[in-house]
Amino acid sequence: MSNQDLLESSTIGSSESNLEAFKALGLKEQVINGVKEAGFSTPSPVQEKAIPPILEGKDVIAQAQTGTGKTAAFALPILNMLEGNCGIEALVITPTRELAMQISDEVFKLGKFLRTKTVCVYGGQSIRRQVELIEKNPQVMIATPGRLLDHLKHGHIKNFNPKIIVLDESDEMLDMGFIDDIEEIFSYIPNSIQTLLFSATMPSRIKQLADKILCEPVLVKITSTNVTNTDISQRYYIINDNERNDALTRLIDTEAPGKSLVFIRTKREADEVNGYLQNKGYKSVALHGDMDQRARRSAIESFKRNDSDILVATDVAARGLDISDISHVFNYHMPLNIESYVHRIGRTGRAGKKGVAITLATPLEYKELKRIQAEISSTLELYEIPAVSNDELINKILSAKVTDDAILCYESIKDKIDNAQLILRLLSLNFSNSAKIGMSKKDFEASFVKDLKKRGDFKSHDRRGSGGSGRRFGSGGGSSGGRSDRRSDRGGERSERSGDRDFKKSSGRKEFQKGESFSRGASRSKKY
Repeated sequence: MSNQDLLESSTIGSSESNLEAFKALGLKEQVINGVKEAGFSTPSPVQEKAIPPILEGKDVIAQAQTGTGKTAAFALPILNMLEGNCGIEALVITPTRELAMQISDEVFKLGKFLRTKTVCVYGGQSIRRQVELIEKNPQVMIATPGRLLDHLKHGHIKNFNPKIIVLDESDEMLDMGFIDDIEEIFSYIPNSIQTLLFSATMPSRIKQLADKILCEPVLVKITSTNVTNTDISQRYYIINDNERNDALTRLIDTEAPGKSLVFIRTKREADEVNGYLQNKGYKSVALHGDMDQRARRSAIESFKRNDSDILVATDVAARGLDISDISHVFNYHMPLNIESYVHRIGRTGRAGKKGVAITLATPLEYKELKRIQAEISSTLELYEIPAVSNDELINKILSAKVTDDAILCYESIKDKIDNAQLILRLLSLNFSNSAKIGMSKKDFEASFVKDLKKRGDFKSHDRRGSGGSGRRFGSGGGSSGGRSDRRSDRGGERSERSGDRDFKKSSGRKEFQKGESFSRGASRSKKY
C-alpha cells in the first residue's frame, strides 16, 4: 500500500483567498484556502448547484459528465462538515482502484489546511495493512465496494457511524455488477445518513437504487448543448473490419502523437492489440480489469514516465486516469454509447491543450456514428487513411533492424533472383499492400450512404472543419434516433441498456437488517 492510502495534512498558514464565489456557497475559510491551493478560480456548474443543498444536509442526486468538477462538488462540503470526532465521518464509494486513489488525492489536497485524515481501501492490497490504517481513526474513507464489504463483514471498522455517504460514478458501479454489494453495504449504515449519488448517466436500475436509499433528494442535472471539448478535433475513418490494425498503425505513424490512448472493447482484445503494436516496434502497454494491482500500477506508471507512449485500455480500466498530456485518443471500435464516446475523447484536449480524437468505423457502424455526432452537437470529420509516402518508406527501410527471419528468407531466395529485382519486387509488394487502407469518400457514398439515403435512414448535413492527417471530407449531421445499449457484467467490459424515464423523488428511506440485501419490490415505507 502506498503512503497516499493514509494521508494526514499538516497545518500550513492560510493566505487570504479572493474566491468570493466559493465563499458565497457557505464554505469556511480553511476549505477556501484548500480551494485556492488547488488552483480553482470559480465553482463549476455542478459545484455551484450541488454544494449548497449538501451543506444543508439534504440528499442529492447529481447527474453530470466526467470532467465537470464532480469530485470537488462532494469533497468540499464534506470537508466543511467534518467535526474531528473519532471514527469515520464520511464514506465515498467508487467503482475502481484508480478512481479511489484519485479521489483520495483530491480530498487530501483540498483538505490541506484542515489536518484531515483519509484512508483509501481497495482490492489487491493487504487487508491487514488496511486494518492498521483504519485503526488510526481516519475521518474520510474512500473505498471500492467489494473490499469495503469485506471489512464490514469481518468487523474491521470500529466506530463505523458515518454522517454522509457518497456513491460516485454510480452508472459505472452498475456496469461492473456492484449494485448488490452497494445494497448490502447500506444494511450496515444508519438509516438517517445523508446520501449523495453522483453519476454521468441515470439508467433505470440506478433510479431504482436511488429510490430506495435516498430521502427526498435534490436533483442536480448539468446539461450542455455541446458536451465535447471544442479543443478536440474529432475525426473518423471508414475501414473494413479486418483493416483495424493496419489503419491504427498507419495513423500512429502519420499523426506522430505524443501520448495516445487506444480504447478497446474487451480485455482479450486489449492484450491482442497491445501485442500487435509491440511486435511492430511501438512502445505500448495494456490496461484492463484482469490485470492484478501490481501490473496495473506498473502499466500506468510506465505511461506516465513516457517509458510507453501508447496505452491500450478498456473503458472501465481507464476510468479515473488522471493524465493531462494525452495528445490523441483512438477508438479502435465504435464506442457502445454516447456516454462512452464522451468519456473517451475527454482524455485529450485537457488543460487548454489541443487534442485529437480518431474513430475507426466500418460502413455498418456509420449510422451509429452519425447518431452520436447529432446528439453531442459536434462535427466529426471524415478522412481517408493516408498512404505511406516515399520519404516515410525510405526512412523506415534505413532504420529497420535485420531479423533472423529476414536472413533465412534471403538465404533461400538469393540464388533465384538478383538483388536489384528483389528490391524492386519487394517495394512493389509493399506499395500494393499499403497503398490503400479503408474506403474513399466516393466509394463509401456509392456503396453505403447512397443506399441509406434512398431508404430514408440518413439525412446528410454538410459540415466542414480543419486540420488532421490524410484527406478530409466535410460531413456531419445524421439521424438523432437510436438506442443506447449497455450490457452488464462484473468485469465491467459490457454495458447495460439505460432508461430515460424521469427520476421520481422518494418520500423516505428504507431500513434494513445488518448484513441483509434489499428486498426487491418491497414498499419503501416498509420496515425490516
